[in-house]
Amino acid sequence: MKSVKIEGKSRSGLGKKETRALRSEGNVPAVIYGGTDTVHFSAPAIVFRSLVFTPDFQIAEITVEGKTYRTILKDKQFDVITDELSHIDFLELVEDKQVVATLPLKYEGQPEGVKAGGRLEIKVKSLKVRTYPKHLSENIVVNISDLQLNANIRVEDVVAPNMEIMNSPRIPIASVVMTRALKQAENEDAKGKK
Repeated sequence: MKSVKIEGKSRSGLGKKETRALRSEGNVPAVIYGGTDTVHFSAPAIVFRSLVFTPDFQIAEITVEGKTYRTILKDKQFDVITDELSHIDFLELVEDKQVVATLPLKYEGQPEGVKAGGRLEIKVKSLKVRTYPKHLSENIVVNISDLQLNANIRVEDVVAPNMEIMNSPRIPIASVVMTRALKQAENEDAKGKK
Protein backbone atom coordinates (compact mmCIF):
# COMPACT_ATOMS: atom_id res chain seq x y z
CA MET A 1 0.00 0.00 0.00
CA LYS A 2 1.18 3.52 -0.78
CA SER A 3 2.37 5.64 2.09
CA VAL A 4 3.37 9.27 2.47
CA LYS A 5 6.09 10.37 4.88
CA ILE A 6 5.49 13.66 6.69
CA GLU A 7 7.92 15.44 8.99
CA GLY A 8 6.04 17.59 11.50
CA LYS A 9 6.93 20.02 14.28
CA SER A 10 5.23 19.69 17.65
CA ARG A 11 3.14 22.70 18.63
CA SER A 12 2.23 23.77 22.13
CA GLY A 13 0.23 26.93 21.46
CA LEU A 14 -3.24 25.84 20.35
CA GLY A 15 -5.04 29.21 20.41
CA LYS A 16 -6.24 31.26 17.44
CA LYS A 17 -3.26 33.63 17.59
CA GLU A 18 -0.69 30.80 17.37
CA THR A 19 -2.69 29.02 14.66
CA ARG A 20 -2.95 32.21 12.58
CA ALA A 21 0.81 32.74 12.89
CA LEU A 22 1.45 29.15 11.71
CA ARG A 23 -0.77 29.60 8.66
CA SER A 24 0.88 32.92 7.74
CA GLU A 25 4.22 31.05 7.58
CA GLY A 26 2.73 28.53 5.10
CA ASN A 27 2.23 25.78 7.69
CA VAL A 28 -0.91 23.77 8.39
CA PRO A 29 -1.94 22.89 11.95
CA ALA A 30 -2.75 19.21 12.38
CA VAL A 31 -3.67 16.66 15.03
CA ILE A 32 -3.17 12.91 15.46
CA TYR A 33 -5.69 11.13 17.67
CA GLY A 34 -6.92 7.59 18.32
CA GLY A 35 -3.72 6.27 19.93
CA THR A 36 -2.46 6.64 23.49
CA ASP A 37 -1.71 10.36 23.07
CA THR A 38 -3.23 13.22 21.12
CA VAL A 39 -0.41 14.86 19.15
CA HIS A 40 -0.71 18.46 17.92
CA PHE A 41 1.78 19.37 15.21
CA SER A 42 2.26 21.48 12.11
CA ALA A 43 3.97 20.98 8.76
CA PRO A 44 4.36 22.98 5.53
CA ALA A 45 1.19 22.89 3.41
CA ILE A 46 3.11 21.44 0.45
CA VAL A 47 3.89 18.14 2.25
CA PHE A 48 0.16 17.35 2.56
CA ARG A 49 -0.55 17.89 -1.15
CA SER A 50 0.11 14.29 -2.29
CA LEU A 51 -2.14 13.02 0.51
CA VAL A 52 -5.03 15.48 0.27
CA PHE A 53 -5.38 15.99 -3.49
CA THR A 54 -5.64 12.36 -4.61
CA PRO A 55 -8.45 9.82 -4.88
CA ASP A 56 -6.04 7.13 -3.62
CA PHE A 57 -6.17 5.72 -0.11
CA GLN A 58 -2.77 6.06 1.56
CA ILE A 59 -1.12 5.59 4.92
CA ALA A 60 0.54 8.71 6.36
CA GLU A 61 3.72 8.03 8.34
CA ILE A 62 4.11 11.16 10.43
CA THR A 63 7.27 11.85 12.41
CA VAL A 64 6.98 14.38 15.24
CA GLU A 65 9.84 14.94 17.72
CA GLY A 66 11.57 11.73 16.56
CA LYS A 67 8.50 9.50 17.07
CA THR A 68 6.73 8.04 14.02
CA TYR A 69 2.97 7.47 13.89
CA ARG A 70 1.18 5.29 11.29
CA THR A 71 -2.03 7.16 10.48
CA ILE A 72 -4.83 7.63 7.99
CA LEU A 73 -6.34 10.93 6.89
CA LYS A 74 -9.58 11.46 8.80
CA ASP A 75 -10.68 15.02 8.06
CA LYS A 76 -9.46 18.13 6.26
CA GLN A 77 -10.69 21.71 6.32
CA PHE A 78 -10.17 24.44 3.77
CA ASP A 79 -10.33 28.21 4.15
CA VAL A 80 -13.67 29.41 2.71
CA ILE A 81 -12.11 32.44 1.03
CA THR A 82 -8.66 31.34 -0.16
CA ASP A 83 -9.52 27.62 -0.53
CA GLU A 84 -6.16 26.74 1.09
CA LEU A 85 -5.82 23.80 3.47
CA SER A 86 -6.43 25.20 6.96
CA HIS A 87 -6.47 22.13 9.25
CA ILE A 88 -6.03 18.37 8.97
CA ASP A 89 -6.91 15.45 11.28
CA PHE A 90 -5.23 12.05 11.32
CA LEU A 91 -6.31 8.83 13.03
CA GLU A 92 -3.48 6.74 14.46
CA LEU A 93 -3.61 3.09 13.44
CA VAL A 94 -3.58 0.79 16.47
CA GLU A 95 -3.30 -2.89 15.47
CA ASP A 96 -6.02 -4.30 17.77
CA LYS A 97 -8.44 -1.38 17.28
CA GLN A 98 -10.87 -1.24 14.35
CA VAL A 99 -10.91 1.88 12.18
CA VAL A 100 -13.47 3.36 9.82
CA ALA A 101 -11.97 4.37 6.47
CA THR A 102 -13.22 5.36 3.03
CA LEU A 103 -11.67 3.11 0.37
CA PRO A 104 -11.87 3.81 -3.38
CA LEU A 105 -13.53 1.25 -5.65
CA LYS A 106 -11.53 -0.16 -8.56
CA TYR A 107 -13.77 -1.51 -11.32
CA GLU A 108 -12.38 -4.37 -13.43
CA GLY A 109 -13.64 -6.12 -16.54
CA GLN A 110 -15.70 -5.25 -19.61
CA PRO A 111 -19.45 -5.54 -18.79
CA GLU A 112 -21.58 -7.84 -20.97
CA GLY A 113 -24.17 -5.05 -21.23
CA VAL A 114 -21.60 -2.68 -22.75
CA LYS A 115 -20.68 -5.31 -25.35
CA ALA A 116 -24.43 -5.46 -26.19
CA GLY A 117 -24.44 -1.69 -26.85
CA GLY A 118 -25.18 -0.25 -23.41
CA ARG A 119 -23.29 2.45 -21.51
CA LEU A 120 -21.57 1.90 -18.16
CA GLU A 121 -22.50 4.38 -15.42
CA ILE A 122 -20.34 4.47 -12.29
CA LYS A 123 -22.52 5.78 -9.47
CA VAL A 124 -20.23 5.28 -6.44
CA LYS A 125 -16.45 5.77 -6.37
CA SER A 126 -15.71 4.76 -2.76
CA LEU A 127 -17.17 2.84 0.19
CA LYS A 128 -16.90 3.38 3.92
CA VAL A 129 -15.59 0.29 5.73
CA ARG A 130 -14.78 -0.79 9.29
CA THR A 131 -11.79 -3.09 9.70
CA TYR A 132 -8.52 -3.68 11.52
CA PRO A 133 -5.47 -1.75 10.22
CA LYS A 134 -3.81 -4.93 8.90
CA HIS A 135 -6.75 -5.49 6.49
CA LEU A 136 -6.73 -1.96 5.01
CA SER A 137 -5.99 -1.89 1.29
CA GLU A 138 -5.46 0.72 -1.43
CA ASN A 139 -8.85 -0.07 -2.93
CA ILE A 140 -11.70 -2.57 -3.16
CA VAL A 141 -11.79 -4.44 -6.48
CA VAL A 142 -15.23 -4.89 -8.07
CA ASN A 143 -15.52 -7.19 -11.08
CA ILE A 144 -18.17 -5.86 -13.47
CA SER A 145 -17.68 -8.41 -16.31
CA ASP A 146 -21.08 -10.09 -15.73
CA LEU A 147 -23.05 -6.83 -15.57
CA GLN A 148 -25.91 -7.09 -18.09
CA LEU A 149 -27.84 -4.40 -19.97
CA ASN A 150 -30.27 -2.54 -17.65
CA ALA A 151 -28.74 -4.19 -14.57
CA ASN A 152 -27.03 -2.87 -11.42
CA ILE A 153 -24.29 -3.93 -9.06
CA ARG A 154 -25.23 -2.92 -5.53
CA VAL A 155 -23.20 -2.36 -2.35
CA GLU A 156 -24.38 -5.78 -1.10
CA ASP A 157 -22.71 -7.44 -4.14
CA VAL A 158 -19.24 -6.10 -3.22
CA VAL A 159 -16.86 -8.70 -1.80
CA ALA A 160 -14.49 -7.14 0.76
CA PRO A 161 -12.89 -9.84 2.94
CA ASN A 162 -12.29 -8.92 6.60
CA MET A 163 -14.17 -5.63 6.18
CA GLU A 164 -17.62 -4.52 7.25
CA ILE A 165 -19.11 -2.20 4.60
CA MET A 166 -20.94 0.68 6.29
CA ASN A 167 -22.91 1.95 3.26
CA SER A 168 -26.54 0.97 2.73
CA PRO A 169 -26.57 -2.46 1.00
CA ARG A 170 -29.26 -1.59 -1.60
CA ILE A 171 -27.46 1.41 -3.14
CA PRO A 172 -26.44 0.76 -6.79
CA ILE A 173 -22.72 1.41 -7.36
CA ALA A 174 -22.57 0.71 -11.11
CA SER A 175 -25.10 0.02 -13.85
CA VAL A 176 -25.29 -0.50 -17.58
CA VAL A 177 -27.99 1.64 -19.19
CA MET A 178 -29.44 1.50 -22.66
CA THR A 179 -28.06 4.14 -25.03
CA ARG A 180 -30.36 6.37 -27.09
CA ALA A 181 -29.16 4.71 -30.32
CA LEU A 182 -29.96 1.24 -28.96
CA LYS A 183 -33.46 2.38 -27.87
CA GLN A 184 -34.14 3.83 -31.34
CA ALA A 185 -32.97 0.61 -33.00
CA GLU A 186 -35.29 -1.44 -30.74
CA ASN A 187 -38.23 0.89 -31.47
CA GLU A 188 -37.64 0.63 -35.23
CA ASP A 189 -37.44 -3.18 -34.95
CA ALA A 190 -40.75 -3.20 -33.07
CA LYS A 191 -42.39 -0.96 -35.72
CA GLY A 192 -41.03 -3.13 -38.53
CA LYS A 193 -42.56 -6.29 -37.02
CA LYS A 194 -46.09 -4.79 -36.88
